[in-house]
Amino acid sequence: MEYISLFRMPTPMKITGRSSSITNAFTNSIIPVVPPNTEEVKQALKILGMTPETFQCAYCGGVASEWDHLRPLVKDKKPTGYISEIHNLVPSCGKCNQSKGNKDWKVWMMGTAALSPTARGIQDIAERIKRLEAYENWCMPTKMDFEAVAGKEVWSQHWQNWERVQSLMRESQELAAKINLKVASAYKAL
Repeated sequence: MEYISLFRMPTPMKITGRSSSITNAFTNSIIPVVPPNTEEVKQALKILGMTPETFQCAYCGGVASEWDHLRPLVKDKKPTGYISEIHNLVPSCGKCNQSKGNKDWKVWMMGTAALSPTARGIQDIAERIKRLEAYENWCMPTKMDFEAVAGKEVWSQHWQNWERVQSLMRESQELAAKINLKVASAYKAL
């Protein structure tokens, strides 16, 4: 094997590459987080066919490291109205949570997205889907009209702030690109 084939340059960072993180932050900052009680966790795991000893990613069976929102909190850069509560959360591994993003869980599981259970060749997908459907039917998650609760004026101010941050990120990216060219040119002159 050639030595150079082992080397991989880091991916250049873009300020605007973080716009979805900013959108998620603007949404997550306004939604309530409702901790479950012991009985709710016990019932959730029972429906998903798990015990504390068999706790695993509901999507692929890997080691669960977090709880993922079964129904996304953000869709098309806007809040969906769902909140963080056990009725909308399932155990997940990092691979599945990152790959699923804000996609419909069932479409994603059966699709070929990188790191989806189908793409990774997980064998018991049909059984996992049945459990997740039962979980989805267990108790409807809370869905709220955040704009109605906050009031149109306050809601509008919040999203105007979001747009200002997005605009500043775009402006900052343009400036960073100019600086990058100057630094690269200065490097070549060394």
